Amino acid sequence: MIIGWCFICIFAVVINEVSLDVTLVGFTGSSVVLPCSSTEYDLELQDINVFWRHNGSETIYDLISGKDSVAGQNPRYKNRAQTFPDEYLRGNFSIKLINLTHADAGEFVCLIIHSSDSKQETVLLFINESTVEKRKNSTEPAETESDQRNVLLICVCILVPVIILLSIACFMIHCRKRTSAPL
Repeated sequence: MIIGWCFICIFAVVINEVSLDVTLVGFTGSSVVLPCSSTEYDLELQDINVFWRHNGSETIYDLISGKDSVAGQNPRYKNRAQTFPDEYLRGNFSIKLINLTHADAGEFVCLIIHSSDSKQETVLLFINESTVEKRKNSTEPAETESDQRNVLLICVCILVPVIILLSIACFMIHCRKRTSAPL
């Protein structure tokens, strides 16, 4: 029984570590907050560097020694990437992208480098046309193939962990019955 609980605990930790990446869906013309946070609680801003990158190389925003830096920022993100400076001491280094375009779709990486630790978070952003744009430009029904894929992706992301947990529970029950069965 103890081994079973240890297995579940280890499995939960592994799933937690593996599923740190976030997938978001935004709409053209709207805005989205890309999450990024540190679990460190004793933050000294001068000891922190945060680098936001899009598709591996485009500089979105940097925080160098606790100070905002847009020196190397890709011009496409000028006045479109906003941070939350009041949240820095709480470890929140999320950014808000405004006026989304299809070119914003892709992988965003937030790298937090602290004097004692470093952490990387990845956000996958999909961009759909806004429903207002769709209605202006077409007479198609509101639900598209992209919407159906997103629903399917959400269902898979929910069902897979549930199936895994049920399998573990069945395995544990089976093992318990085998060990407690009379000889």
